[in-house]
Amino acid sequence: MSATASPSPVAVETPLHRLARKFAANRVALGGLIVFAAIALVAIAAPLAAPQNPYDLASLDIMDGSLEPGTPNADGRPYLLGTDEQGRDMLSAILYGLRISIGVGVGSTVLALSIGLAMGLFAAYSGGWRDTLVMRLVDLQLGFPPILIALILLAILGRGVDKVIIALVAVQWAYYARTVRGSALVERRKEYIEAARCLALPYTRIVFGHLMPNCLPPLIVVATMQVAHAIALEATLSFLGVGVPVTEPSLGMLIANGFDFMMSGKYWVSFFPGITLLVTVVSINLVGDHLRDILNPRLQK
Repeated sequence: MSATASPSPVAVETPLHRLARKFAANRVALGGLIVFAAIALVAIAAPLAAPQNPYDLASLDIMDGSLEPGTPNADGRPYLLGTDEQGRDMLSAILYGLRISIGVGVGSTVLALSIGLAMGLFAAYSGGWRDTLVMRLVDLQLGFPPILIALILLAILGRGVDKVIIALVAVQWAYYARTVRGSALVERRKEYIEAARCLALPYTRIVFGHLMPNCLPPLIVVATMQVAHAIALEATLSFLGVGVPVTEPSLGMLIANGFDFMMSGKYWVSFFPGITLLVTVVSINLVGDHLRDILNPRLQK
């Protein structure tokens, strides 16, 4: 008598696998993710990938200043993107500038997300006057243009990478607080939260163990968009001369350095950093836009 074949186990698709499958189905968003990953990888490996260290004064030659793209130096190595007036290789300056721009954008977003997440959860779960107080602070902060708040803070704190991060955190945290509070208010009324309260679980366990995980999907979308916004805002502040110092130029500072030379025909000093900034911001926005479509059921067909 033949043995009965046992049924093959059914593979269970986890939420992470489902998210990856839906994301990979969109070629535009996948292309944006690949482009940004490549940009971030090159920025991290800038000391190894850059032909020149733009911060090393010993490697600069004033005789190589304002060379057009493709012009070779004394060693025969071409400057692929040209040089600025100080003789810095623009390709190297862009790679090092990317490190600062992406670092400021990601760092400020992580800090602002942490603060906004804690404030939003506290307001939604506590309710009452605490909720009112937090939301009035959020409304007050969102009532002013972000660039204005950042300019005022940097005028007080001064220039520096850490100062720019502080200013961007002060600008961004309210977006996360409002988003988290809206999601937490919905989750707070559900049965699993009421069950946790009936079991007399600790406050921190209910908020961070049960409430917070269900508020993360919309927060991921906002955080992705805010990374691009932070990079663009930092570039604007540096272009205006109140952002990062000249000794640590970001993409915005590189654009500002070459702006005065645009009318004299030296377009490459500002053009290539501007294109790099544009591609970086657009690639992040493509990723965030598709994540919004995936994580928001109302936008799905």
